[in-house]
Amino acid sequence: MEWGKKAGEILARVRAARPLVHHITNLVVTNVTANTTLAVGASPVMAHAPEEVREMVRLARCLVLNIGTLTPALVDSMIAAGQEANRAGVPVVLDPVGAGATALRTSSAARILSEVRVDVLRGNASEVAIVGGYGATVKGVEAADRPENPAEVTRRMAERLGMVVAATGPVDYVSDGRRTLEVRNGHPLLTAVTGTGCMATAVIGAFRAVEEDGVLAAAAALAYFGYAAELAAARAEGPGSFQVHLLDALYLLQPEELARGARLEEVVA
Repeated sequence: MEWGKKAGEILARVRAARPLVHHITNLVVTNVTANTTLAVGASPVMAHAPEEVREMVRLARCLVLNIGTLTPALVDSMIAAGQEANRAGVPVVLDPVGAGATALRTSSAARILSEVRVDVLRGNASEVAIVGGYGATVKGVEAADRPENPAEVTRRMAERLGMVVAATGPVDYVSDGRRTLEVRNGHPLLTAVTGTGCMATAVIGAFRAVEEDGVLAAAAALAYFGYAAELAAARAEGPGSFQVHLLDALYLLQPEELARGARLEEVVA
């Protein structure tokens, strides 16, 4: 399969459809997550009040949940929105930020997964390993170690959890337990700016809103985000200008450019 071409086609569909993506997300990155969603070509709404999340999610094409600055009340809102999304056939993307760092984060991620049917789980290698039951260590909300065979661990976690798992790092792996895609787009400056993982999750939400194949949607989104980071890094002088150029690159990157620049392929895991 021509994976780069498929990635470009999905980007074109996002921009044609401008799907509404409902975020219940991290207070640290709410603004940049909304701007990322806009730059991709989708439409963001950032609603977390329990009185409106059910109504709002029924209007959306995808729900993105991010536990970066969680509280028990916010988790309740996430579960209410997630369950309504399940009833309405709206796909759910979960970012278990910092799972493994504290008992609250780990138990909240587990609770969401037990009460909501999640379509795509996106986190760094340590976060998804912890959520998937493989064990790892997390320092703050960053990965402190990585599995020795991330492609195989990602595949096994997807198989165990019964969902698409996207484990991001120097190389990204996306699997549903049967197929595993490897994404080699990206740049080290992504680790120098807070919230870039959350931005990647937002892009996955936009792509999943228009593409039913969760493996393809997540891998294509990560290739697009990583390639935009490469373009931004070529113009940036440091982390501050990199963030600005990253939003510009996401906005300016055209489907045909992505088709040529995406470095993703299927691997045996």
